[in-house]
Amino acid sequence: MDRVRNLLEQIQGRLDDLNKAERKVAEVILLNPQQATRFSIAALAQAAKVSEPTVNRFCRSFEVSGYPELKLQLAQSLASGAAYVSRAVEPDDDPAAYTQKIFGSAIASLDSACQQIDPQQISRAVDMMIQARQIHFCGLGASAPVAVDAQHKFFRFNLAVSAHADVLMQRMLASVAHTGDLFVMISYTGRTRELVEVARTARENGASVLALTAAGSPLSEACSLSLHIPLPEDTDIYMPMTSRIIQLTVLDVLATGMTLRRGVDFQPHLRKIKESLNASRYPIEDDPLS
Repeated sequence: MDRVRNLLEQIQGRLDDLNKAERKVAEVILLNPQQATRFSIAALAQAAKVSEPTVNRFCRSFEVSGYPELKLQLAQSLASGAAYVSRAVEPDDDPAAYTQKIFGSAIASLDSACQQIDPQQISRAVDMMIQARQIHFCGLGASAPVAVDAQHKFFRFNLAVSAHADVLMQRMLASVAHTGDLFVMISYTGRTRELVEVARTARENGASVLALTAAGSPLSEACSLSLHIPLPEDTDIYMPMTSRIIQLTVLDVLATGMTLRRGVDFQPHLRKIKESLNASRYPIEDDPLS
């Protein structure tokens, strides 16, 4: 489905422009679109605490002929996998409401990222990692723990791998970078000036630079290759939540790509690492509290 025609995204985008009564209808739909597709017009009106004529006016405001067509378009939006961005948690939300909002937002954001990411770009990124002599994962702020997680994943591939959350260390590494080095810059917005400068310095010195960041951002433009991540949340106002989940998932995709490229002969190496942890764990059949 064309993103312009996606009803859920239209509702979300016009939320602040609706009158008070129609906004109540929109909020009920966005909170649980799947449930909304099963509501009768009376049930939706009751859930939104508005009248049935208000629901009909809501339909007309989105150029929908009536409530049956509204439900059909909602179902099509969900079936297409097109994501919607749930509203931010409100001060008076109860645990059920904010739990549903956070999980719904994460699920929708992952689905949106999956649809938008280019498999050919993933293949190019895996090529860069396979060819690298060493990889430096760089992130600041909320992206710093993601860089550490990447180090934990990618050391398994017999590569020199490091993670850096200190911008001074990133600058020093970039200043002595050369061909064979790969810098992976992780930034949700791509507007962090220091990371952009590190990326430019690393490239000037011959290194390859891969970014996990927003399309069209300064960091995206500064790197050799950028895997674009959508921006479903306002990180200038809210604490980043779904951004980390998307970044971690993209790194899982890249790690899986590298595993498959290495082939079956590489499996014993990965198994050896896994089995090295056995001695540090209680057997499943034992109860450590008994």
